[in-house]
Amino acid sequence: MADPHEFDDVMPENTARREPEKPVDENLFSRLIHMIIIAVMISFAGSVIGILALLQFIIMLVNQKQPNERIAALGTDVGIWVAKATRYQTAASEDKPWPWTELD
Repeated sequence: MADPHEFDDVMPENTARREPEKPVDENLFSRLIHMIIIAVMISFAGSVIGILALLQFIIMLVNQKQPNERIAALGTDVGIWVAKATRYQTAASEDKPWPWTELD
Protein backbone atom coordinates (compact mmCIF):
# COMPACT_ATOMS: atom_id res chain seq x y z
CA MET A 1 0.00 0.00 0.00
CA ALA A 2 1.19 3.52 -0.77
CA ASP A 3 2.14 5.93 2.00
CA PRO A 4 -0.65 8.58 2.38
CA HIS A 5 1.97 11.30 2.98
CA GLU A 6 3.99 10.36 -0.09
CA PHE A 7 2.65 13.22 -2.24
CA ASP A 8 2.54 15.97 0.44
CA ASP A 9 5.35 17.91 -1.22
CA VAL A 10 3.54 17.88 -4.58
CA MET A 11 0.27 19.43 -3.38
CA PRO A 12 0.33 21.22 -0.01
CA GLU A 13 -2.84 20.92 2.08
CA ASN A 14 -3.49 24.66 2.22
CA THR A 15 -3.90 24.88 -1.58
CA ALA A 16 -5.48 21.50 -2.27
CA ARG A 17 -9.13 22.58 -1.86
CA ARG A 18 -9.03 26.29 -2.54
CA GLU A 19 -12.17 27.66 -4.20
CA PRO A 20 -11.62 29.85 -7.27
CA GLU A 21 -12.07 33.50 -6.45
CA LYS A 22 -15.08 35.20 -8.05
CA PRO A 23 -14.86 38.83 -9.09
CA VAL A 24 -17.32 41.06 -7.26
CA ASP A 25 -17.72 43.87 -9.79
CA GLU A 26 -21.43 44.48 -9.35
CA ASN A 27 -24.19 42.71 -7.52
CA LEU A 28 -26.79 40.75 -9.42
CA PHE A 29 -29.70 43.02 -8.50
CA SER A 30 -27.91 46.01 -10.02
CA ARG A 31 -27.17 43.94 -13.13
CA LEU A 32 -30.85 42.97 -13.37
CA ILE A 33 -31.92 46.63 -13.30
CA HIS A 34 -29.40 47.44 -16.04
CA MET A 35 -30.57 44.44 -18.08
CA ILE A 36 -34.21 45.57 -17.92
CA ILE A 37 -33.31 49.11 -18.98
CA ILE A 38 -31.13 47.81 -21.82
CA ALA A 39 -33.90 45.42 -22.97
CA VAL A 40 -36.26 48.39 -23.37
CA MET A 41 -33.53 50.30 -25.23
CA ILE A 42 -32.90 47.30 -27.55
CA SER A 43 -36.61 47.21 -28.36
CA PHE A 44 -36.53 50.93 -29.18
CA ALA A 45 -33.39 50.40 -31.29
CA GLY A 46 -35.25 47.77 -33.33
CA SER A 47 -37.94 50.32 -34.13
CA VAL A 48 -35.30 52.90 -35.08
CA ILE A 49 -33.63 50.40 -37.43
CA GLY A 50 -36.99 49.66 -39.08
CA ILE A 51 -37.67 53.39 -39.62
CA LEU A 52 -34.15 53.96 -40.96
CA ALA A 53 -34.50 51.02 -43.37
CA LEU A 54 -37.82 52.31 -44.70
CA LEU A 55 -36.47 55.85 -45.03
CA GLN A 56 -33.33 54.61 -46.79
CA PHE A 57 -35.44 52.57 -49.21
CA ILE A 58 -37.57 55.60 -50.11
CA ILE A 59 -34.43 57.71 -50.60
CA MET A 60 -32.95 55.03 -52.86
CA LEU A 61 -36.15 54.94 -54.93
CA VAL A 62 -36.03 58.70 -55.47
CA ASN A 63 -32.23 59.05 -55.73
CA GLN A 64 -31.44 56.55 -58.51
CA LYS A 65 -30.51 53.69 -56.15
CA GLN A 66 -27.98 55.84 -54.26
CA PRO A 67 -28.22 55.39 -50.47
CA ASN A 68 -27.92 58.26 -48.04
CA GLU A 69 -24.51 57.91 -46.36
CA ARG A 70 -25.61 59.52 -43.09
CA ILE A 71 -28.51 57.12 -42.68
CA ALA A 72 -26.22 54.20 -43.50
CA ALA A 73 -23.68 55.39 -40.89
CA LEU A 74 -26.42 55.84 -38.28
CA GLY A 75 -27.68 52.33 -39.00
CA THR A 76 -24.15 51.00 -38.51
CA ASP A 77 -23.83 52.83 -35.18
CA VAL A 78 -27.18 51.47 -33.96
CA GLY A 79 -26.13 47.97 -35.03
CA ILE A 80 -22.84 48.22 -33.14
CA TRP A 81 -24.71 49.44 -30.06
CA VAL A 82 -27.19 46.55 -30.26
CA ALA A 83 -24.30 44.08 -30.53
CA LYS A 84 -22.59 45.57 -27.47
CA ALA A 85 -25.89 45.60 -25.54
CA THR A 86 -26.55 41.98 -26.47
CA ARG A 87 -23.09 40.95 -25.26
CA TYR A 88 -23.84 42.58 -21.89
CA GLN A 89 -27.32 41.01 -21.73
CA THR A 90 -25.95 37.52 -22.31
CA ALA A 91 -22.99 38.04 -19.92
CA ALA A 92 -20.47 37.68 -22.74
CA SER A 93 -19.11 41.06 -21.62
CA GLU A 94 -19.13 43.13 -18.46
CA ASP A 95 -18.98 46.38 -20.47
CA LYS A 96 -22.31 48.19 -20.42
CA PRO A 97 -23.35 49.91 -23.66
CA TRP A 98 -24.02 53.62 -24.09
CA PRO A 99 -25.11 55.66 -22.05
CA TRP A 100 -22.89 54.04 -19.39
CA THR A 101 -19.84 53.97 -21.68
CA GLU A 102 -18.74 55.81 -24.80
CA LEU A 103 -20.61 55.08 -28.01
CA ASP A 104 -18.21 53.13 -30.23
